[in-house]
Parts: sequence; C-alpha cells; structure tokens
Amino acid sequence: MAVINYDSELRRAGAHSTHGWRKLTYLAQRHMLGAIGLVIMVLFVLAALLADFIGRYDPLSVDSLQRLAPPSAQHWLGTDSFGRDVWSRIIHGARISLAVGVGSTLLGSSIGVIVGLASGYLSGWVDLVFQRITDILQALPLLVLALVMTAALGPSLPNVIIAIAIPLIPTVARVIRANTLALRELPFIEAAKSVGMSETRIALRHVLPNTLAPLIVLMTAQLGSTILTEASLSFLGLGIPEPYPSWGRMLSESAAEYVRTAPWLVIFPGVAISLAVFGTNLFGDALRDILDPRQRG
Repeated sequence: MAVINYDSELRRAGAHSTHGWRKLTYLAQRHMLGAIGLVIMVLFVLAALLADFIGRYDPLSVDSLQRLAPPSAQHWLGTDSFGRDVWSRIIHGARISLAVGVGSTLLGSSIGVIVGLASGYLSGWVDLVFQRITDILQALPLLVLALVMTAALGPSLPNVIIAIAIPLIPTVARVIRANTLALRELPFIEAAKSVGMSETRIALRHVLPNTLAPLIVLMTAQLGSTILTEASLSFLGLGIPEPYPSWGRMLSESAAEYVRTAPWLVIFPGVAISLAVFGTNLFGDALRDILDPRQRG
C-alpha cells in the first residue's frame, strides 16, 4: 500500500503556484499595456456584475427636481435632462455594452468558424460558394452592414446582437480558412487519414484545436469594435431602445443640446466608450504577441 507524503505534495503544489505567479508577473511586466487593458476589462466586468450594488440610484427613475444637476457628492457624475443619475446609468449601461459585445462576438465567431473550417477543409465547390458569400458580406463596412441589419430587424437587444454578429462572420471565416488550408497538408493530418479517421472527426479533433490561438486573438480584437458599433447604432437611434441605459444613446440625447450647458452628459459616456474599446484593443494586441510565435521577437 502506497504511503502519501502530504508534506512533499504541499511543497510541490506551493512551488507550482509560485511558478505560476512568477510567470504571470513576468508577462505583466513584459506586456505592460496588455496588463493595463486587462485591468480595464476586469473593472468593466465587475461594474456590470455589481451594478445593482454600486449604483446609488435606479438608472430609470426620474427626478425633475434634480434635472441637469452637476457632479456633486449626491450625484457623482451629475444627472441628465430627466434627473436620472449618470453614474448609475453608465454602470448599468456597461451590462448592455458587454452583453452586446460578448454575444455578437461569440455568435459571429461560431458561425465564422463553421464556415471557415468547412471552406478550408472540404475545398472544391464548398469553398467556392462560401468564399463568394464572404466576399459579398465584406463588400460593406461593419457599421454600414450593421445599420442595414438593425433597420431590417428592429431596435432590440437580440436584434442588435444578430445585426453586429453577421458582419463579423467573414473576417473569422477568412482567418480559420487560411489556417485550415495550412494545417490540412501537415503530416499529422495524413497520419489521421491513414488510420481511417472520418473527415469530420479529423476536422473537429485535429484541425479546429490548432486554430484556436488566432481565433482567441481575433475575438478579443473584435470585442472592442462590437462595443463601438453598438454605441454607434444607439447614437443613431437604431440600437437599444429607451428607457434602457446605453452609452451611445446617452451621447445622442445630450450631445447636441447640452454639450455646453451640461458637458458631463457628453464627457462621461464618451470616456466609458473610449476606455472599453481602448482596454480590449490593448489586451488583444498583447494576447497576439503572447500566442503568436512570430510576434514574440
């Protein structure tokens, strides 16, 4: 019967944990901007999760007596033209921005992976058909195609997610297809075919896992663009409908009329959008440098 030495196991676990922290510290020091971007993203996620606790007021409650109140101890970021607390609306708006960003990125990336994997691995007429469809989708910029889709589907949270996800499909499909074309010629794919594996099993078990690194980098980079696109749609009145708080709609309601008399209505939502996009872009660039050997230098 084997005797377990708990002291040695604990020392080994502690050494492994110390090594992990040293590696994280090294990566944070080497990719300082990426670490800053990650901290910004974590802060926005925490603000969205804890919005009900850290929000001092109901973001939908109207108080005409506090209309256009400047930032103060009572209202940290002031109030809007309806007397609604700007701080509460911004942190609750983080929920909508992150929901749209994550939802549309996951949906568009999932469909793009399927299209790119089938196009690159099956080749032939499948590749021809899928590539022509992606060419059509890529002919229009992201915002323009999202505007068309939102106008057709109507302003609501699920429709906005779908409208932003569809323009993301071609980019993901192109990246996955390029990696699949390179992987299908490698020896381990030929070895899998020689032992009788089905084409579907080879594609899902051997090809797809080897495309995850560029996919993760691409999804992180697209997250910032989806948040910015949602804000643009809401600014134009085609995004999340009232009375739900949205950073873009907050700008739309105050940019023209109150930019001089109540500048906090423009500054703080604009800062929130800028920080969210800035953080995701910084973290995406650092993640690309870490996962892509050609970028390590």
